Amino acid sequence: MTGASRSPATRPAETLLAARIARRYYIDGISKSDIATEFGLSRFKVARTLEKARSTGLVRIELNYDGEIDIDLSVELASQLGLRRCLVIDSPESDETLLRANLGRATAGLLEEIADGSDVLGLAWSRTTMAMRSALSAIAPCEVVQLTGALSRPDVDESSIELVRDVARLTRGAALYFYAPMIVPEAGTARSLRMQPEVAAAMKRYADLTKAVITTGAWIPGQSTVVDAVGEEEYELGRRAGVVAEVCGIQLDAEGRPVTTGLSQRIIGIGSDQLRSVPEIITIAYGDRKVEAVRAAARGGFATTLITHASLARALLGSP
Repeated sequence: MTGASRSPATRPAETLLAARIARRYYIDGISKSDIATEFGLSRFKVARTLEKARSTGLVRIELNYDGEIDIDLSVELASQLGLRRCLVIDSPESDETLLRANLGRATAGLLEEIADGSDVLGLAWSRTTMAMRSALSAIAPCEVVQLTGALSRPDVDESSIELVRDVARLTRGAALYFYAPMIVPEAGTARSLRMQPEVAAAMKRYADLTKAVITTGAWIPGQSTVVDAVGEEEYELGRRAGVVAEVCGIQLDAEGRPVTTGLSQRIIGIGSDQLRSVPEIITIAYGDRKVEAVRAAARGGFATTLITHASLARALLGSP
């Protein structure tokens, strides 16, 4: 047997040297240059030894996170969707109230980590963002802006106004909110409301937003508060126009392109170009029927970070 063909088990000196070098590099945190000096080797030899230690299995690198985020799914999904990051939480999925609470807590944790005092934060109301508000404990001072008018549900008492006001109180920053519905009956009414001082003041800050927290709804009854708020005829018009998703009332087709309908003219809220220009858009989505909607939001540039759960993540990846 030649030296080149021997397995690590028959080359104990080489294997022992590789193990010592790997320990110094991976465990003790010593640089390759310092290791080279310590062992009397070239830096190239150290680098080649470390590479061989990994390729032969002498060194194995594993990500071990003992929390509620599924690291492997998160990394794979972010790569497939082309997003800055994904947070896929490991949560019971049969109880939607518990799932929303866990998604809200994950969103709160991310926001507490990445927000800073220079931020202008936009918030869109949903039951999940309300859960986020409840989970927030400490966040850097920042201005908080309402992204859409109020869209109430019979099973929820609080609206976007309470969301913005409560988060701003926690951040000790200014709050820009307004008393207006999200959807009005006529386009003329929407134009008039946008000119009201408090509405105009909030909308003026949309150009300065640095972060936004929103949700992605599917254009399916029961999968979007906007869909549930419009009539059957308007829902069908959107469906026939190719709408598969909505974010902040902005209707999107499967490629993430905004679709203009009669409803678009009656929405009080941020516009598609304004939202897409926000540097950090954190979108939350849950429910396995939202695969096409989430993909549309990602394709259209209406998400930089996705917070979701395991079964939806697997559906997005095309695995069972």
